[in-house]
Amino acid sequence: MRFHDLRHGAASLLLAQGVHPRIVMEKLGHTTITLTMNTYSHVIPDLQREAATKMEAVLG
Repeated sequence: MRFHDLRHGAASLLLAQGVHPRIVMEKLGHTTITLTMNTYSHVIPDLQREAATKMEAVLG
């Protein structure tokens, strides 16, 4: 396993656990949030689904 694989896995897990993308960006040393979100966009559908579920719970 390469270091890059560990780094990518850690970032994906952090995002999947709800860590704010800005924090992940800073941990990775990315210069822009766009770079982080474009690189880890495969995690976004799960986050969107979770957000929709939370909104549904609030609005009942």
